[in-house]
Amino acid sequence: MSLVRETVTDAAVGVGVAETPEGLSAIHHPGCAAVIWRRQPMPSFQAWVDRLDPAVLPHARMILRPDAVRDAVAETCESAGTPVGPERAMLIDDVAALANLFAGVTKAPYMRLRFDVVTGNACRKFHIDAVSSRLVCTYRGPGTQYGISPDGADPRRVFTVPTGAPMLLRGTLWPERPRSGLLHRSPPIEGTGETRLVLVLDPIADTAEEPDFEHMH
Repeated sequence: MSLVRETVTDAAVGVGVAETPEGLSAIHHPGCAAVIWRRQPMPSFQAWVDRLDPAVLPHARMILRPDAVRDAVAETCESAGTPVGPERAMLIDDVAALANLFAGVTKAPYMRLRFDVVTGNACRKFHIDAVSSRLVCTYRGPGTQYGISPDGADPRRVFTVPTGAPMLLRGTLWPERPRSGLLHRSPPIEGTGETRLVLVLDPIADTAEEPDFEHMH
């Protein structure tokens, strides 16, 4: 996906901002609870994905090696009836590229990939994921909301990740002490008529701990 640079004016303390995909590796820096790769999708791609019937948006849950992501996402788009064309190819290429980036940062041999089509208030409470790390990229609709909370209450200042910008977050299994207090949630869209398309990647170190692995890609 062709991208243009975007000037960053605001982000919570402890959240890094990357101008290049390689910058996501800053998640390993002390005190960096999350990293956002601030980028803008091509207007033609955004217009295409925004106007698609939600019924043909790709949706999937699978565990696979990074090098299998491209073919798996292509099959997912085909099964969903996502229209063939350059924009679908951009989406497939982008997910494959993000999967490779994520694998490079986490060193995990497998990953859990989810494509969620969201129309309601999924995960509306601020929380930290029970994983070591997670990459989230919202291709359609408002992005993930986040903020810092020292006591577990809802953050006083809430930031929203731009649409199309990947966010890499530490989870509760990340060896971090003390915790940064970074919480996040899906934006509440109930009743707005909006549909979100969200990619989620989690690292999987050992498929033996995943009982459904044999049934997945």
